Amino acid sequence: MTEPIKICFVGSGAISTAFAQILSKKKKYLVELISIETDVIKSINEDHINHKYFPTIILDDDLSATPELSSMQNADVIFLGIPSPVVAGYVEKQKKHINPKAILVNLAKGFGKEDSTIPQCLEKIVPNSVVSFKGPSFAREIINYVPTGMTVATKNSKNYDLFKELFADTSIFLDFTSDVTGSELSSILKNIYAIIIGIVDAHYDSPNLRSLVLTRAINEMRYLLSRFGGKEKTIFNYCGFGDFSLTALNDMSRNRTLGLLIGKGFFTDYISEKVVLEGRIATNIFVDKIATKRNIRTQDLMMKELYRVFNERDYDISNFVKNILAAKPIKEDLFTWF
Repeated sequence: MTEPIKICFVGSGAISTAFAQILSKKKKYLVELISIETDVIKSINEDHINHKYFPTIILDDDLSATPELSSMQNADVIFLGIPSPVVAGYVEKQKKHINPKAILVNLAKGFGKEDSTIPQCLEKIVPNSVVSFKGPSFAREIINYVPTGMTVATKNSKNYDLFKELFADTSIFLDFTSDVTGSELSSILKNIYAIIIGIVDAHYDSPNLRSLVLTRAINEMRYLLSRFGGKEKTIFNYCGFGDFSLTALNDMSRNRTLGLLIGKGFFTDYISEKVVLEGRIATNIFVDKIATKRNIRTQDLMMKELYRVFNERDYDISNFVKNILAAKPIKEDLFTWF
């Protein structure tokens, strides 16, 4: 009799708890959350509730939590559900506890160290196979079993076969790409363009204008994917258009909310320090990188106007929409189609 697959989630936040609940409910796997929050560990193990993130949700009886890093030593799959800036550092520090044969799954949406994607960083640190798992996925919907699409991005198609097995007969629907870089970049770019949509909506509650800007955003995203090592067609996976539309059009999105705040004139240094601003960080990184690339006209990107918002203290936000509409749309002949 073969041992059941052991799955560890690093982090006991909303997204880790939601996916752990989905997998634990199948009653086929050993699922464990690794946490540094002693109160959360206690509430999960004793009350079967993550009181901090889902106080009204009863968790599966078999789902447990632990502070023990050694739990990763015999894990088959390790989901990394911690903030993007700390993922690479965490793996570097704890690699002695990580089973070298385990599949590492990146749930974070942001850059790793030195402006590289998280999988690019991890491949330099550990020998493990790395999977990017991205899609339009609010945790509160996942834990309530709302059908949710996720992209499995991996260079090894056998990993996709495993994920199809793991999430079979659940509310999680999968698609696949071998374009790990494109999947990661899509999940970063969508935050930038969600802020732009938020600013537009703060000024004009117009379906016409919103659709115009959405279309330009998708075109810019696929253009940038191709220039930064991804594939344009990845924009059509769940990790691309799906995640972007969720983040740009739903008020539960932090980055859309940031755009609304900026557009209404409420963006301050206090908010900048207190709110997790993935989109702001990503905007600065992309534009600074773009400036070193040939044949990319930054003045023709809506992203460049957002860069000005974040970096020019005297920027007049009332001119934002006019300025992005004045920029020339990315031309179709700049794309290399698949």
